Amino acid sequence: MELIAFYLFAAMAVASALGVILFKNPVHAVLCLVLTFFSTACLFLLLQAEFLGVALVLVYVGAVMVLFLFVVMMLDINTAPLREGFARYLPVAAAVSGLMFIQMLVLLGVTTGKRDVAFPTADPAAEAGFSNLEWIGRTLFSEYLYPFEVAAVLLTVAILAAVMLTLRRRPGARHQDPAKQSAVRKEDRVRVIKMAAEVRREEGEA
Repeated sequence: MELIAFYLFAAMAVASALGVILFKNPVHAVLCLVLTFFSTACLFLLLQAEFLGVALVLVYVGAVMVLFLFVVMMLDINTAPLREGFARYLPVAAAVSGLMFIQMLVLLGVTTGKRDVAFPTADPAAEAGFSNLEWIGRTLFSEYLYPFEVAAVLLTVAILAAVMLTLRRRPGARHQDPAKQSAVRKEDRVRVIKMAAEVRREEGEA
């Protein structure tokens, strides 16, 4: 049963990943991306890596719509047609939800009874006497600290590049120039002018 569940989750992950790059509609692509992340999380849970599976669902599936909106903002996609005809997205959303429900049933063993994964080797976390979360933290920040730091630097560079791509000059929009604001002087803002006093005619007659 474990082998069948693995092939089922892996097939769904590959098929939904292909849907992400093959679908022209961005909403359909995002729904396939959600299914891809959820299928991968099921694979992690099947391998008793609970922390990785839960983190994948919370971080990626929970923030995938924010990612979608950010990409739409960056690429200036016309979102007006996407908001029209909400009912046409219901079949795809229902299919994705149904597949996710089936995956949860298979994963929890509701349809087959007990689920027991047999590993070719012993669980390293159990051998070390740690929980799954503690073992991942110790391994990540000891043996794989350098790749972890490299990934952090790459993500920081990617965020900066994305921000620079979105800061484009558009006609009709007001922009601020921090360099000019910092270089301003009081002489450029206020000018004192000396003028001779003038007497009005009414005041002179009085």
